Amino acid sequence: MLKRPNPDWRRAIAEKNATINAFVYTKPPQANPNSEIRKSVSLNGPTDDAPLWGRGIAIKDNICTADMPTTCSSKMLRDFTSPFDATVVKLLREAGADILGKTNCDEFGMGSLNINSVHGPVINPLSVGAGADAGAEPRSAGGSSGGSAAAVAAGMCFGSLGTDTGGSIRLPASYCGVVGLKPSYGLLSRWGVVSFADSLDCVGVLAKNVQDAKAIFDVLNVYDDKDPTAVSDEIRKRADERTRERMSVWNRGSESLQGLRIGVPQEYFPSDMAPFILERVGHVISGLQALGAEVVPVSMPSTSYALSAYYVIASAEASSNMARYDGVEYGMQVRPPPGADMTKTARVYSHTRSGGFGREVQKRILLGTYALTADAYDNYFLQAQKVRQLVKDDFDKVFVVADQRGGRQSGEKDGGVDVLIHASAIRTAPNMRGDGGDVGLTTYVQDVLTVPASLAGVPAINAYGGIGDDGFPVGVSVVGQWGSEASVLRVCEIIASIV
Repeated sequence: MLKRPNPDWRRAIAEKNATINAFVYTKPPQANPNSEIRKSVSLNGPTDDAPLWGRGIAIKDNICTADMPTTCSSKMLRDFTSPFDATVVKLLREAGADILGKTNCDEFGMGSLNINSVHGPVINPLSVGAGADAGAEPRSAGGSSGGSAAAVAAGMCFGSLGTDTGGSIRLPASYCGVVGLKPSYGLLSRWGVVSFADSLDCVGVLAKNVQDAKAIFDVLNVYDDKDPTAVSDEIRKRADERTRERMSVWNRGSESLQGLRIGVPQEYFPSDMAPFILERVGHVISGLQALGAEVVPVSMPSTSYALSAYYVIASAEASSNMARYDGVEYGMQVRPPPGADMTKTARVYSHTRSGGFGREVQKRILLGTYALTADAYDNYFLQAQKVRQLVKDDFDKVFVVADQRGGRQSGEKDGGVDVLIHASAIRTAPNMRGDGGDVGLTTYVQDVLTVPASLAGVPAINAYGGIGDDGFPVGVSVVGQWGSEASVLRVCEIIASIV
């Protein structure tokens, strides 16, 4: 008989989820047919043939699963169950993973605090239960992958999948004190992932530690011909080989980091950053320096424009993607009231879209639609794309290895750095208030430190950087050149040993 999945995760879900609201759907234990047919699977757990055997994995609610609903935390898809698994879910099942359920998120991935959900907000597990201050106000788990981060932090799963468009994995990972990896754009398949902004969306991994995150990432990091944005095996191999060649200079174990060059972007320390976050990031950098790493200041001058460009591009792409939900082809349908004007198609659609989309999604659709209009296109969308290229150029200028996607020369640049290190967020987990949390423009600046890596399509990971003065985790981001996941994961692992 094959070894049964660890029951502790489901027990934890049963005990904690009513308070945290991380899962919106859970499945009972069941046989995994993809693993049962593998004759080489060991009775004692994971093997090379089934590296995630019995590991409980949670799936964000915007990633399709054939045996569970995929609602994107929206009324619009409240009755939707996909006829197929997303490629990343299929790969997890084939690796022996036990898919535990679907996790809460901001509606269609649009949000930074996980408060824009038809299932209700996700509560940061560190602010409730044992160890939390009595009478303290609950805090946000971050968004949009807040349910996935909270599930990991609360011990409800071995690891989880999230999606990251502008920081939606790294931000909740920072707030919940877990590892959150946004891979290079084009590495993990997006086939079966409900689109928000196609040029930015990435599937990523959340886990308690780097080793667990890497185990999940390695299973998912394969080319998928169903995904038109997937990068070829040839380019993947070239980037990985170049990264490991460079790592051979400095990756000598935990004893020495001689040869590692760390860049500290000077523009990533805004005035509204909490002072103790600056202190914790400085402690991490000093620890790496003590191991022999060379720390150099670098300039990323386009950073100040990145957030504005991101919201124009992401909203424009969201407006295009959300157009399919009209109540005829996709989504719920709200019938017009008796006597309503039925002579124009748009008026018929409007009832469905007004009733199906939440306020935040509606705002972004309107912003994106305006940015794509003929009168505004040149001044907004086109300018945002130009800024995006400037952000990409900033990253290319500072890294020692060239971006391998465009067939550029792979030689090293004098003075270039291997990774960048900065804070993941300007604050620790914000409070959850009776009005649904922080409101107004403040919610949109949460991503200010994460969107540049998203615009450039480069890998970034949140590492645990210690506890802030308020008792909540501080996140530290490690960012690398495209395809340098090996470097990013390794530096994150070293950070964990010195914090």
